[in-house]
Amino acid sequence: MRYSVPAAVFFTAMALNNFAAAAEPPAAKKIPYKLELHGQVRVDDYYWLKDRKDPRVLAYLKAENAYAEAALRHTEPLQEKLFTEMKGRVKQDDSTVPFRYGGYYYYMTYTAGKEYPVYARRKGSLAAQEEVLLDVNALAKGKAFCQVNFPSIRPDHKMIAYAVDTGGRRFFDVYFKDLVTGKLYADKIEKTAGDLEWANDNRTLFYVKQDPETLRWERVFAHELGRLKDAEIYFEADEAFEVGISKSATEKYLFIRSGSTLSTEYRLIAADRPSAAPVIFQPRQPRLEYEVEDGGEKFYVLNNAGARNFKVSVCSPSATGLKAWTDLVPHREDTLVEYIGVLENWLVIKERADAQGSFHIYDRASGKESWIKFDEPAYMTEVGDNFEYKTDTLRVTYESLTTPDSVYDVDLNTGGRKLMKRQEVLGGFKPGDYQAERLWFAARDGEMVPVSLVYKKSIDLESGQNPVHVYSYGSYGYSSDPYFSSTRLSLLDRGFICAIPHIRGGSELGRRWYEDGKLLKKKNTFYDFIDATRYLVDRGYTSPGHIYAEGGSAGGLLVGAVANLAPVGLYKGIIADVPFVDVVTTMLDPDIPLTTGEYDEWGDPKVKEAYDYMLSYSPYDNVERKPYPNLLITTGLNDSQVQYWEPAKWAAKLRAMKTDKNLVLLKTDMDTGHGGKSGRFEAMKLSALEYAFMLDLEGIKK
Repeated sequence: MRYSVPAAVFFTAMALNNFAAAAEPPAAKKIPYKLELHGQVRVDDYYWLKDRKDPRVLAYLKAENAYAEAALRHTEPLQEKLFTEMKGRVKQDDSTVPFRYGGYYYYMTYTAGKEYPVYARRKGSLAAQEEVLLDVNALAKGKAFCQVNFPSIRPDHKMIAYAVDTGGRRFFDVYFKDLVTGKLYADKIEKTAGDLEWANDNRTLFYVKQDPETLRWERVFAHELGRLKDAEIYFEADEAFEVGISKSATEKYLFIRSGSTLSTEYRLIAADRPSAAPVIFQPRQPRLEYEVEDGGEKFYVLNNAGARNFKVSVCSPSATGLKAWTDLVPHREDTLVEYIGVLENWLVIKERADAQGSFHIYDRASGKESWIKFDEPAYMTEVGDNFEYKTDTLRVTYESLTTPDSVYDVDLNTGGRKLMKRQEVLGGFKPGDYQAERLWFAARDGEMVPVSLVYKKSIDLESGQNPVHVYSYGSYGYSSDPYFSSTRLSLLDRGFICAIPHIRGGSELGRRWYEDGKLLKKKNTFYDFIDATRYLVDRGYTSPGHIYAEGGSAGGLLVGAVANLAPVGLYKGIIADVPFVDVVTTMLDPDIPLTTGEYDEWGDPKVKEAYDYMLSYSPYDNVERKPYPNLLITTGLNDSQVQYWEPAKWAAKLRAMKTDKNLVLLKTDMDTGHGGKSGRFEAMKLSALEYAFMLDLEGIKK
């Protein structure tokens, strides 16, 4: 259906002034395609959008882009103002805190006006002369997208291997640079996963390659400098598993990790003998997850054997099977063990209880325990850059909704902390101007769910009319931690309250929290989000018509389902970034990336019970003839995680079926993938557009 768009059709009177009345949304052609399973027939009118080689597909995406641009053209001055604000808060000449590794201090720097980092080091002391390892700005010149992670440093520190993705689909070409001569080697490895690790012989680089179609990380190769043919070290035959390569903290072992959602298997190679065959640490078992770290005379094993929230065990190098594991840190029902790290004298454990992370430290010799905690009501803390095994200093990062990203060095002997750096936020930012809260509310089934809030202290909390931005993720056990965002200040300073509900599907309250938001309990994720929103209304923070939901990727599934399930009128607008919305069809196609490896997350639709349940919430399959909030949907043509056609199909179906006059906008980045723009400032332009979308609907013009 095609129809003209007079201004009043899409905007409230407050939001309409400059809208181009001639703007007209594209109408995707309906070509019925039957999908049959379990005796049911689904008809997908927009299945044809899956064919990226069809010129009609690109024409449609470009038409949607043109319409979105026209619909938001009147907000361009606001977008520019927001972008200028966001960019203006960033210290342009900046650098990371150097980390010590093998007698050098490594770091990255940013220069005013440049989009990308420069990787550098100094030898022996921070006062030594700077040596530039790699200038990513030079590599990115003339490219719409360029991602280069920190280089892999050869053990003798005389060479780097670095991986470059210029397409946005996460295929990385690997190059070798001689740090003595400054010249590139002739060696080049094409289309890798970008996962690299050097052996100790200073000649062999291990790397991972993915399947070109499904993008599953499936093979580990060894490249010996100067050799034309690389040796395949391991192939993961099980399509539910992916592989990765890493090195132990002691640098004694190379680890090949095979992992699925609910099972893990490690293989070990002596880093001094890269040609040796990999040795299995503990054979995979259904529902046995474990991670390994070398502690010299013993291995430490984070595992869930009889321990839903995980525990820490130890074993000797001579007997590494499950039966030889001895528990060191027992399982606790109220505490999730998320991570272990090993230093020569210390065991570092990242734990989470009551939706809050902290570090539990063990003296390996005496068994004495200590903790690293922070005082704010809601924060996030992670392990920082720790590349020295023989050290008594642990680097950690810390941030909260009101405290910018901070780097601390902790003396593990005394517990003393030294603030090495706190992100400098320009533009007059004062943490004391903002208030953060951690609240708990009862979901519809009685479960107590936490939600983190931040707002400017000067707003009127009694008005009940404050605009609210609600964001969460809620899948794969990933916790939605209360992070700091200088970009978010552009909403807070305009009177928004920003909320992060810690919904089921994450791990904020342990493994149970994850398990209660997946498979046949997935709807808890959506209900928790809606109930968090209604709680904020009931508490008087806001009211319907002033609420905006946002989620990306699996969080896009979240807000897509919420658009169908929430009471009409609760949300004024929804932003769905690269959303996973065509759940059933995608999970039935093993050739699409991230399908076969995720049956333990979403279910296998070939099983009727799983099929029926997924079909009951899949956002695309449940679009109805009813009113919907204003929607801004984003995607990338080269997206490797959620294929572009899912949001494209969803936008087309929404526009054809909804009964209101609200906006449905689809914006496709024709050059990038799942992560969007690669430059540090270019990425802000999308944030500025999304914020302008919300502010315009709220009637905030400046």
